Amino acid sequence: MLMPRQKTPDLSVPTLDHGQFDLATDGSEKGTVICFYRGLHCPICATYLTELEKRVDDFAERGVKTLALSTDGEERTRDMADKISATKLRFGYDLPLEKAREWGLYISTSRGKTSIGIEEPALFAEPGLFMVTPQQTLYYGSVQTMPFVRPHFSELVGALDFAIANNYPARGEYEGAV
Repeated sequence: MLMPRQKTPDLSVPTLDHGQFDLATDGSEKGTVICFYRGLHCPICATYLTELEKRVDDFAERGVKTLALSTDGEERTRDMADKISATKLRFGYDLPLEKAREWGLYISTSRGKTSIGIEEPALFAEPGLFMVTPQQTLYYGSVQTMPFVRPHFSELVGALDFAIANNYPARGEYEGAV
């Protein structure tokens, strides 16, 4: 399990239009929001990423960069970016399943074609949403076993306003005996 205030796993992946993404050198002022999504086959992901696309500027105004990432290859990732008419959101691709596990993501097996008629990959990562500090430590994390009921980006933007104004630390850091 990833722990708040501790270093996250390294993450370096190609992106569609922004070269290689490397979390260690991303250069954000306040951090990076990484939205791991299931892939092109997931209609809920398309809706969710559409909302993130609308919030990219809100995050940027707060010194936070954004990245959407899945285990899909370049072609399927491009199809997802086109599907949601993305113009601002960075899309990474080719997330190795081993790296998804390092981030604590759940892995699912294919059930064939989805409700929108797109074949699921044989194996793929389930969703996760993370806010990582410029020092590459975990500030916020949410991992899911299903595509349903995800954190709202508007709430994360509001939480960032509070956290920045109050120098609010990452919570959940205690590892001692209970």
